[in-house]
Amino acid sequence: MTEPDAYLALCTHTHLFPGARCRLQGLPHSAAFATAPEPIEVHLRFSDGTATAAELHPASPTGPTLTVAAYTTAAGTPIDDSTWTVKGIAQKQDEVELTIGTPNRA
Repeated sequence: MTEPDAYLALCTHTHLFPGARCRLQGLPHSAAFATAPEPIEVHLRFSDGTATAAELHPASPTGPTLTVAAYTTAAGTPIDDSTWTVKGIAQKQDEVELTIGTPNRA
């Protein structure tokens, strides 16, 4: 996963879990994206300042998913790469909020 053209997403916690929220920043047409999301690369920034690459796949067979690269929290906890369902994509002012669902277990 590369990041040069990734959109920043600010997350409310140090890691993802069901119900966690991340707000996509800088989308050119946030209302249109919230209604009909497209695949994009994302740069997740967590509340402790750590960051990692991710990809939003809105049209996967099981519904929208977010594939996240491995990273280490500021406290030193390693987080493995993972894929999460996205149970909500909604416009919030000029941003788009992703509400995280359950992890996809392989």
